[in-house]
Amino acid sequence: MIEASSFLHPSIGFLAFALAVPFFRGGAWRWLALVPPLLALYGIMTVDPGTYGGLPYIGETLVLGRVDKLSIVFGQVFAIIALIGMVYSMHLKDKGHYIAGSLYVAGGFGCVFAGDYVTLFLFWELMSVGSTFLVWQAGTKECVGAGFRYFMYHTVGGLFLLAGMLLRYKALGTFAFTHIDPSAAQYYDWLILAGFCVNAAVVPLHAWLPDAYPRASIAGAVFMCAFTTKTAVYVLCRGFAGWEVLAIAGTIMAVFGVLYACIENNARRILSYHIVSQVGYMVAGIGIGTAMTLNGAVAHAYAHILYKGLLFMGAGCLLYATGTAKLDKLGGLAYKLPWVMVLYMIAALSISGMPLFNGFISKTMTITGAAEAHRTWLAFGMEVAAVGTFISVGIKLPYFAFWGRKREYTGEIRPIPLNMYVAMAMGGFLCTLQGIYPDILYRYLPYAVEHAYHPWTTWHVLQALLLLGFSGLAFYFTRQVITPHSKLNLDFDYFYRLIGKLVMAVICWPLSKIDDVWTEVYRTVGLRGLIGMGNKTAWFDRKGIDTVVDGSAYTVRNIGRAGAKVQTSRLQDYLALAVFLGLCLFGLVWYFG
Repeated sequence: MIEASSFLHPSIGFLAFALAVPFFRGGAWRWLALVPPLLALYGIMTVDPGTYGGLPYIGETLVLGRVDKLSIVFGQVFAIIALIGMVYSMHLKDKGHYIAGSLYVAGGFGCVFAGDYVTLFLFWELMSVGSTFLVWQAGTKECVGAGFRYFMYHTVGGLFLLAGMLLRYKALGTFAFTHIDPSAAQYYDWLILAGFCVNAAVVPLHAWLPDAYPRASIAGAVFMCAFTTKTAVYVLCRGFAGWEVLAIAGTIMAVFGVLYACIENNARRILSYHIVSQVGYMVAGIGIGTAMTLNGAVAHAYAHILYKGLLFMGAGCLLYATGTAKLDKLGGLAYKLPWVMVLYMIAALSISGMPLFNGFISKTMTITGAAEAHRTWLAFGMEVAAVGTFISVGIKLPYFAFWGRKREYTGEIRPIPLNMYVAMAMGGFLCTLQGIYPDILYRYLPYAVEHAYHPWTTWHVLQALLLLGFSGLAFYFTRQVITPHSKLNLDFDYFYRLIGKLVMAVICWPLSKIDDVWTEVYRTVGLRGLIGMGNKTAWFDRKGIDTVVDGSAYTVRNIGRAGAKVQTSRLQDYLALAVFLGLCLFGLVWYFG
């Protein structure tokens, strides 16, 4: 039953703000950017579970506000990171950023509270458009191409989703967005899953993420690292829990992402690959499908949004201050940007699963749930990924960015605005608070478990410390191998580009042959015909048109000359001419009369 619309949909404030921004003047309006996330957070924290905002459509009821424990926990963290992202952006005067960011966030909220596939698809595409403009907001040559590739990927994913939902409607007669039993799945369910997996950056559909996120605007990347993939995690959790293919794909993602992160040079590209890896934990937990692993996926999504946002804010500060995020050009910044280093390390230790930070209370839940479900190999794969996470994000990135065998950075450093520090402090505070008091997060987890998970056990703490210690030792022995080098590492992007070249070759070769034949036909037949027609036209112009026109001109000229000779200005000549004409006229009358 759809209840009265007492639910303040979180998207409304962001849509209204995006529409109003072009009409604002001055600079004080930027404070209004904080209003939509605050309204969203208030609405989510005060709403009662239920179904709100039904709209009739082709015999169906579109549900804009399906509110339950799952949507509330995602909506809550979306509102928090939207607030932090707006604070981080407040030094910007470009209205395009606020419009694109607001539309993007509105799309994310719309997906989380959608109760049917039509509503989900509309907001899904709004997210795609808004995030594409966040990539283009960087204003560089590289971001233009990356934005187009990003939009193409998500257009293809959206088409998979659209095809699946329409075919599903044809078969079942409903657009309801509910859980799909993997044992009864049809081909259209697999199409929907493929569309979701594009946004989740499931390998090998992930190449858009490390391509676009490093090229997005500094503030835009903070939004992007939170919404696209985590919205995909939400819809997978809602509709595809217990699908074995996701358990395997998620573990592959977790390992694959850290392997590429370890060899990357660009700080934001390292963090982008780690989104692939960390989302892999969530996808694997969803695929395993127990209450423990599902709660672990949700908890890890919540924690990941906070610490990944903080990581991208830290890397953004490096890019803002120095003009580069490449580790081989950084180093010696520990004394130049000490607060950036401290706040970044909070996020780095969080993602690495260090006790006292929120990554520890979420990541271990998923791994423990996999072990309890007797999925030993999956748990082992996630543990291996945890080692690579600490090596690349917890040690490699800060080491080469803030120290890097340099005592002091000698380049020019641009002062970092205060609002960027404030936003980072907000994120760091929440990462630490959740790590110390895990119940702040656990109370919102949506699935009932047989026994509560307690992260602060001797075994879990000892396991985490041993794993981190081993990772540090591994970095020490491999530090020469993983030293950053200035080059672009292609993974599946290589095959995409190769396919593109092959397609162009297949299309261009026959077209070029057709063009060659047509050129020869034109040269031997068409060109000669045109030349012949031109010669005939020229002859007609000379003999016909010129004769008539020139003859008329000559006649008029001669008459004019004769008339000029007649006009002598003497009266006797004019009288004689008049007599002559009179006699001529008399003769004609007499002759014909």
